[in-house]
Amino acid sequence: MEVYGRTAWYNRRVTSGKFRARTARVVKRAAVAALAAAGLAAAWTLRLPDVRPLRKAPPKTTAYIELRRREAAAKGKRFDLRWNWVPYDAISENLRAAVVTAEDDEFYRHDGVDWDALRAAWERDKKEGRLRAGGSTITMQLARNLYLSPSKNPLRKVKEILIARRLDRALGKRRVLELYLNVAEWGKGIFGCEAAARAYFAKSCAELTPDEAVAMAVVLPNPRRWDPSRHGPYVERNSARIVGRMRDSGLWPEQ
Repeated sequence: MEVYGRTAWYNRRVTSGKFRARTARVVKRAAVAALAAAGLAAAWTLRLPDVRPLRKAPPKTTAYIELRRREAAAKGKRFDLRWNWVPYDAISENLRAAVVTAEDDEFYRHDGVDWDALRAAWERDKKEGRLRAGGSTITMQLARNLYLSPSKNPLRKVKEILIARRLDRALGKRRVLELYLNVAEWGKGIFGCEAAARAYFAKSCAELTPDEAVAMAVVLPNPRRWDPSRHGPYVERNSARIVGRMRDSGLWPEQ
C-alpha cells in the first residue's frame, strides 16, 4: 500500500508538472502572439495618413484620381481630368442638403462612422454571403476617395473607419463636407461638384436649382454610369425619394 501510494503521488506530481509546463508554454505563446498583434496594430496605425494638413489646404490629388489615371494609361487612353476646387460657401446649399440626405442623413450626429448602419450592412452581407458596399458615411467615403481604393477587402474597410475617425476629429463636419463635395467622383474624369455642375448643367455649383442638386446627389453611388442631366428611370425614381425625405425634414425649399 505504501509503495502504491508513493507511486500514485509520484504520477500525480509528474502529471501536474507536465500540465503546468504545458500551460506555461500556451500562456507564453498567447502573450507573444498578443504582443505581436499589438505591435502590428500600432505599426499599422502609425502608417495611417496625417489628415491635419487638410484643415487649411486642399489635397493636390486623390487616390481615386490617380486610380483613374492609371486605368486610362493601362488602356492607352488619355486621362482628361476636370476638377475645380471651390470653398464651402460657393457650394449650393441645395447640393449640401441633398448630398447629406441621400448619402448620410446621420452625418451631423455621428463621429465619422455610423455604427448602426455599418452593423446592418455587415449583417446583410453575412446573410447574403458576399461583400457589398454599404454603411459608409460621407466621412468614410472621403477617406476612401482621398487615400484608399474601391476594393471591398475587409482590412481596407477597417482602415477606412480609422481614417474617417481621424478626419472627423481633426477637421470637423463643415470641412469634411467641403472636402467630400470637392473630391467626389461625378463621372468619367469629373471630380468635385464644381466640375460636375459645369459638365452637366453648364453652370457653377453655387447656381444649382434644388432639382439639379438632388439629381447630382442621387448619382453618387455610381457616377460613372448615371448622368444627372438625363432624367431616366433611375434618376427620376431616386430623386423623388430624396425630395420626399428633404420635405419631411424641412430641407426642401418652398417654391
